Amino acid sequence: MSSELLDALMMLEKEKGISRDVLIEAIEAALVSAYRRNFNQAQNVRIDLNLDTGSMRVFARKEVVDEVFDPRLEISLEDARGINPNYQVEDVVEMEVTPKDFGRIAAQTAKQVVTQRVREAERGIIYSEFIDREEDIMTGIVQRLDSKFIYVSLGKIEALLPLNEQMPNERYQPHDRIKVFITKVEKTTKGPQIFVSRTHPGLLKRLFEIEVPEIYDGTVEIKSVAREAGDRSKISVHSDNPEVDPVGSCVGPKGARVQAVVNELKGEKIDIVKWSDDTVVFVANALSPSKVLDVIVNEEEKATTVVVPDYQLSLAIGKRGQNARLAAKLTGWKIDIKSESEARELGVYPREEMIKLFDDQVETEFDYEEERE
Repeated sequence: MSSELLDALMMLEKEKGISRDVLIEAIEAALVSAYRRNFNQAQNVRIDLNLDTGSMRVFARKEVVDEVFDPRLEISLEDARGINPNYQVEDVVEMEVTPKDFGRIAAQTAKQVVTQRVREAERGIIYSEFIDREEDIMTGIVQRLDSKFIYVSLGKIEALLPLNEQMPNERYQPHDRIKVFITKVEKTTKGPQIFVSRTHPGLLKRLFEIEVPEIYDGTVEIKSVAREAGDRSKISVHSDNPEVDPVGSCVGPKGARVQAVVNELKGEKIDIVKWSDDTVVFVANALSPSKVLDVIVNEEEKATTVVVPDYQLSLAIGKRGQNARLAAKLTGWKIDIKSESEARELGVYPREEMIKLFDDQVETEFDYEEERE
């Protein structure tokens, strides 16, 4: 082994982050393979690498036996004691068999094997790095596009952004910088494969963690997220600290914090509502910005019937049922919305045990557009 190869090992360890032990093991395995192929030898051999001098030697390993059946793998006790009188049966004798021109042949033959082992080690490092970042957010650069994927560079590797994980209101071009949510990291025969998303609810959650210090430090907690990517989303927030307004913290001064998230998501509307462990209050909050008169809870079916003023019915349901659909996702409850007049006809409103007017107890969406004005 030349000193240049030793220098190369040190460089690989420094630049690629691959342990020198891994590289030495790869080289030894490659040299054993090269020796057997090029010198038609089937015996067990061991490669001794001297990292100080850069030299290498090949040793044949033979088992000491009473009767020799395969001289390539065995040595008689008499011959072994001719080398060292202390040898016993079943001991292993090592004899140097380094060919004169082995260095040149080994370098040529082992190059491909060593390169492959180094590549595998690199893949393992990349996999270990990204498996810890699953369900995290990263900034990438769009490299290229095809009919199935957008290929996003995350530095050491290209991630795949599938068609169904792309936001319908976005158009991507090479060299665009985008934030993506890592949904899955797989180990394949071709190396690590990373899948990312722009539509996952986790992206919205991570963006708020970046923009809102109170969420990052745990003062405010995002309890649930409901998202229809590119159009509208709802998040519910809560704080155990009575002095902290969780909705106001997420909105920020003049709506700056939530607007930063909206800008990153290309104008996706975001409703921020206050979470409550009271189903009645939480469902009413979730239907913001509509006003709610009453919420009737069916615990067995995990369903609710919500009564809203007649003029608020379309607002509560939302365009194509979007507001009601997102509220149901956010709360985990089925929501059936009825107008006040319809509820009166059915006899479900008003109830004798009518809950206090929601105006006094329900926290609704903070309209960050009004705040900005």
